[in-house]
Amino acid sequence: MATLHRNQTWDLVQQPPDVNVISCKWVYKLKHKADGSIETYKARLVGKRYNRTHDLYYFETFSPVVKTATIRIILTFALSFKWELHQLDMHNAFLNGDLQNMSI
Repeated sequence: MATLHRNQTWDLVQQPPDVNVISCKWVYKLKHKADGSIETYKARLVGKRYNRTHDLYYFETFSPVVKTATIRIILTFALSFKWELHQLDMHNAFLNGDLQNMSI
């Protein structure tokens, strides 16, 4: 949470009267090592889709994780068109983050 606040990930705004907002909750999980000791604490914010009403996006799934098939398609295009590929790993990625100071 401290990282999210420090990076100013969101702006708090008033809810428009004609917008149906999906509530969310935090889900916590412990990741264990083979010997049973705790390896890491994991947390994720998930939307409560079970309380949605039928509307335009009712059956849509929004996932921040890329699918393996998508990676394969992009790699196929990269090979076909001889594109240069770069890899970037990030511990905290933000949709509206400031990436100007990054060097690849």
